[in-house]
Amino acid sequence: MNERAFQTAAAEAVGRLTEHWRALASCELPVVPPGPPGTTLKALPETAPEQGEDLADILEDTWQTIVPQLVHWQHPNFLGYYPTNNSPASALAELVTAGLGVQGMMWSTSPAATELEMRVCDWLARALDLPPRFTHASGQGGGVIQDSASSAALVAVVAALHRASRGRWREHGTEGRLRVYCTDQANSCVPKAVRIAGAGEPVLVPTVPGTHTMDPAALSGLVDADRAAGLVPAAVVATVGTTITCATDPVSRIGAVCRERGIWLHVDAAYAGSAALCPELREDDAGLEFADSYAVNAHKWLRTGTPCDILWVADRGELTDALGAAPSYLRNDATDSGKVVDFKDWQVPLGRPMRALKLWYVLRAHGLEELREVIRHDIRLAALLASLVEQEPGFHLVAHRLGLVVLRAETDDRTRKLIQRLAGEPDVLCTPATVGGRPVLRAALGSPYADETTVRRAWDTIRSCAAPAS
Repeated sequence: MNERAFQTAAAEAVGRLTEHWRALASCELPVVPPGPPGTTLKALPETAPEQGEDLADILEDTWQTIVPQLVHWQHPNFLGYYPTNNSPASALAELVTAGLGVQGMMWSTSPAATELEMRVCDWLARALDLPPRFTHASGQGGGVIQDSASSAALVAVVAALHRASRGRWREHGTEGRLRVYCTDQANSCVPKAVRIAGAGEPVLVPTVPGTHTMDPAALSGLVDADRAAGLVPAAVVATVGTTITCATDPVSRIGAVCRERGIWLHVDAAYAGSAALCPELREDDAGLEFADSYAVNAHKWLRTGTPCDILWVADRGELTDALGAAPSYLRNDATDSGKVVDFKDWQVPLGRPMRALKLWYVLRAHGLEELREVIRHDIRLAALLASLVEQEPGFHLVAHRLGLVVLRAETDDRTRKLIQRLAGEPDVLCTPATVGGRPVLRAALGSPYADETTVRRAWDTIRSCAAPAS
């Protein structure tokens, strides 16, 4: 590789990205690409080139062929799902990480990568005011960066099954006896994790009517009934900030049920967990002293590019007992000493990149106070949108919490037509869902480029899509 060519192309890429971010901020680009399925495939050769091409040409093709057919998740009018943030600090760290190209599966394969991850996970645990036992500094627990809340849920469920079966799970599987509990409001990654772990479908715990939150009394009854039937309750997954309405399960009461019966409690706080960075928004974390594991997606609300989910565990030994593997080619003096952390035993894959550098860059470049203001800013914008919905005849505010606004039109038929029309609108993206059997539209604020003006413009577009056809 010609070093000068790389430097030139890298500088050009930075310039193009900077201009791209400016175009997003000024809403010059659509949120949703215009082309039908197959547009990008038609533009790409069917075979790889025999001879190498210039980086400059490849970069040009990126902006001519790839970028125009992307959904722009950083766009101020991207209101779908939950936000996936980014920032120049995160992008710079990813370039450095890719360039260094290290393998961080064990302490011995890249000591600084492991120790940096330990430290930034502790930084964030303290910033979120998590129980001290979730830190590496405690000597018993600690945090690890997973690729997603899906992987965090899978790892937590596996550790729970291992503990509940007293290790038998590793040789005999779940034997059809181990049970995991959640509500139908849990993210789809939770039942998927339970299935992958071999425990079948999770037991669905009823929610308290009108709240979309887990009913602790119902959980207690289901657990006791399963035990009486000879089954083994292994884990409960509670959610802080559900996907559809941002509801929060009562962690304290659920935790009391789990603690009394020796059941693993995993708390999925993928979106809403970041709000605890603000002291005034920490009420949802009451009861985390009962939790065995807790996960937050930094890539949702902390200006850190995807993927970056932090999973904290109260007892690292329970995790490594379930996931650890030590063939001869992975043995080394540092591991055998028991004085180091090998993150390969905290996750499903063996290999892992240096995952902590971008979170380290973000925390240092922005500082905790600026990140707190990011969250407060998005919450203010969501409050503005919620007020616009409430003031508009023919609309109903279904839910409003943190940065999420859920709405519907006055009838289900009009809501469905709104969803259909908005799906064809390139300048705003919202997510359709169902609440209480009725269709709704979700709008989640979180773009780094959103402001009051963009919110009002997005609302005007939504209103126009709801207007009766002339």
